[in-house]
Amino acid sequence: MAANETSDKSESTLEHLAENVAGRGCLDHIPQHGFRVALNHRFSKKGKPFKTPRIHQLPSFIGLSLRYIKTWNKIRRQGKKMFIDIRDAVPLQQIYGVPLGGIGCGSIGRGFKGEFGRFQMIPGMYKWKTIPTDQFIVCIRSNGKTLYQNVLSSHKSPKNHLKAWKWQFDGANATYHGLYPRSWTTYYIPELKVRLICRQISPIIPHEYKDSSLPVGLFVWTIENSSEQDLDISIVFTFQSGIGRRKVDNAGGMWNERFSYSPEPAGQTISGIGIHQKLNEMNCTYLLAAKQTESAKVSQCLYFDPHGTGADLWNELAENGHFSSDLDRSEPTAAGKKSAAAICVESYVKSGTTAQAEMCLAWHMPQIQFGAKEQFYRRRYARWFSGDEAGKELCAYALASYPSWEKQIEEWQGTVLNSSLPSWYKSAIFNELYFVSDGGSVWLDKLTDNSDVEVHANELINEYGQFAYLEGHEYRMYNTYDVHFYASFALIMNWPKLQLSLQYDVAHAINTANDRIISYIMDGKTAPIKEEHCVPHDLGDPEDEPWSNINSYTIHPTADWKDLNPKFVLQVMRDYHITKDREYLSDMFPVVLTVMNKSMQFDTDNDGMIENSGYADQTYDSWTATGTSAYCGGLWLAANRATIEMCRILDKTEHIEHFQQILNRASKAFDEKLWNGKYYNYDSSKSSHHEHIMSDQLCGNWYLKSCGITDEQVFPSAKVNSALRTIYENNVLGFGGGQMGAINGCKPDGRADRTTVQSEEFWTGVSYALSANFLQEGMLSEAFQTSHGVYREVYEQRGLGYQTPEAYMDNEIYRSLGYMRPLCIWSIQWAIEQYHKELLTGTKIVEQLKQLASEASLGARLENGSATESDSSSEQTQAIVTSGSKDSQASDGLVLAIDKPCIDSSPSDAVISQRVDSPTPNSNSTEAEE
Repeated sequence: MAANETSDKSESTLEHLAENVAGRGCLDHIPQHGFRVALNHRFSKKGKPFKTPRIHQLPSFIGLSLRYIKTWNKIRRQGKKMFIDIRDAVPLQQIYGVPLGGIGCGSIGRGFKGEFGRFQMIPGMYKWKTIPTDQFIVCIRSNGKTLYQNVLSSHKSPKNHLKAWKWQFDGANATYHGLYPRSWTTYYIPELKVRLICRQISPIIPHEYKDSSLPVGLFVWTIENSSEQDLDISIVFTFQSGIGRRKVDNAGGMWNERFSYSPEPAGQTISGIGIHQKLNEMNCTYLLAAKQTESAKVSQCLYFDPHGTGADLWNELAENGHFSSDLDRSEPTAAGKKSAAAICVESYVKSGTTAQAEMCLAWHMPQIQFGAKEQFYRRRYARWFSGDEAGKELCAYALASYPSWEKQIEEWQGTVLNSSLPSWYKSAIFNELYFVSDGGSVWLDKLTDNSDVEVHANELINEYGQFAYLEGHEYRMYNTYDVHFYASFALIMNWPKLQLSLQYDVAHAINTANDRIISYIMDGKTAPIKEEHCVPHDLGDPEDEPWSNINSYTIHPTADWKDLNPKFVLQVMRDYHITKDREYLSDMFPVVLTVMNKSMQFDTDNDGMIENSGYADQTYDSWTATGTSAYCGGLWLAANRATIEMCRILDKTEHIEHFQQILNRASKAFDEKLWNGKYYNYDSSKSSHHEHIMSDQLCGNWYLKSCGITDEQVFPSAKVNSALRTIYENNVLGFGGGQMGAINGCKPDGRADRTTVQSEEFWTGVSYALSANFLQEGMLSEAFQTSHGVYREVYEQRGLGYQTPEAYMDNEIYRSLGYMRPLCIWSIQWAIEQYHKELLTGTKIVEQLKQLASEASLGARLENGSATESDSSSEQTQAIVTSGSKDSQASDGLVLAIDKPCIDSSPSDAVISQRVDSPTPNSNSTEAEE
């Protein structure tokens, strides 16, 4: 195509998109950006969990498999589950939406079709069953006659119960929109011209450490009557006891209680039902509540049998439009029986007007135990809500506070939503944050008095509590540190005190030891559970006793993992760079020296560089490395440079020369052993995969720049840019048309590295980290192309939203649903805020777009004023767009997104870009100079 033809097409495309933006609006009250689907949506790709490696990979798994099965059987005989249960992987359910609840208080998953499921009431333990009883129902009446009554779910009726209820709301008439921590479900009933909008809210508020811990979710219903008749419209919320786990749910002894509560001083009145129960011997009360107003009358159904037909509830609602229960308390259920209840908000809605129904779901479970039951812990929220009236107080507080919560959420998200960033990114950055609350997280105030676990004296932990979250829904280990290294950006940017608290816990664990010898599953060798002066792999399994029994990972002994110690050092430096908390840095510095000195034992040839030991001794725990490796070696260089920086900041100059000498020798060895003229080889061995292209080879450079440090001696910019270009052209553009993210490993000829399972996987969090690395080096189109590939695969193609896995392959396989590492998307936001603040402006003016189009042809990739050889072969992959938009293409540089109106079922945007030179705001600068 000639240059003038490209320019003409570009201008035409821009004019068409500009007309769309100017001429069409969005649904009222619903953000333009987010995850949006109709309730009858089906995803284009199906998937299945990883279970069996390729034939040529099997030899390395034979011994592991036999030992794993032996351990699995032993654990099962004890009535427990393996911390990684490959034999009982969670089946794919392409259903999930924004979950309910604050941080560390338990969570309840929601499906975009209205499901309640994936309960995590028992700390860190998930049950993925959807409970059909938990529903919303609408009843519409006029002149004492019911015109319409339906469950607001597009599902069929359950097979064996609730047969009297009318199900299968037409999914084509309903739309779901998720933008964590809120969601909007719009139901349209065309025969009555009634629209219902359910706004779901959870109190996830950055830099807020009280309300963000509350175990509540709000449902605010907007009821619009566009018909010519006045209507009585009732919204009913039904809920049952339990968590979808038969052994727990059938224990019996559940009882329900009606309540009406007006907090002092006199204000709003709330009414509701409490469902009292025990979950694994822990008291837990579910509370359904609604706000009483002159226009919203609340009634309750004290009890119904969730395994019956549901006819009594259904018929009473159809006859009266509300409930008329006189009892205040139900009888306790017998063993094997469950309990259910309902609340109803009835509103008189005149023709052409709207009404509002405000509902709350809370779960009051102030004290918890882990699986070993060695002690009780107190959830953080119980500092403010305790005593006999705590559950009611919690509901009243939530119903009074949610407008303030929403205001704070909108102010926080507005910076991104009103920016020039792509629409899909505006969805991804917030929706991936679901894992902070729905990652099996626990936020504990203080250990109870009967604790025999030492808690180090620290004002920060006393004030802000202890925090832990799982490596993944299926990888049941708290605060897995090699993965948290990536995910921690979400905490340090939004709840920095939780990140610092977690770091203090890890620092404490570093200096502890557990000499108990165990046999490790990978090779059957024996070693202690935890050696002193080593960063732990994790802080324990919730089915055991976290914080007390650490390192529940028993695949490898991790005392000689090469990445853990450098990752601790880099997090300390990054945390200080963001918080400027000098006391924290001073507290951590002795521990930094300890782990740095400990790691020197891995320098086996005295060249200053640590060496890998010929097995998978790092976060890629099935991908072996021998000798100097790009991944661990780069982390070691970055850790040494960060340690030098800490010495300067804290005036510990006596250590600088020591670490500078190590850095000088290590940098020389790293370059000589790994640099091949284009990129850094995987490792320095003679293996068949030693020269393969690893997408994460510049992890150390990414993190060092995230710490505010740029140093040409450590990572020369020319080599960094060459390596990143090689990664992009091979690991990104070479697969799925450049629309899948980055494959972990790639051969020099561009084929996938299928040496091991992990080398051929696409790791979602690593693709986000790579994107941040691109941004730091001024490679904007590469950054958004790569990260968009993840969003497209996860949210748009595979139906894995709100359960983002660790990995997927270039086929239907995925691994480890609901994983921690994708929180690394917040490192992209950090890179934007540090290096590309211009992207946070809201400039999207048509004339500016036309001017840009005339200055740079759409789709051309320019390098020093001329096109590169790869332009023609990868032309179709240069657009930083969401699925369904194939015409727009982009070059390196400033991205301006033109967003399609939000009424489209899938968010999409076209972009143009203009070359921006690599920004280096901290080039050759240091924290000490600041």
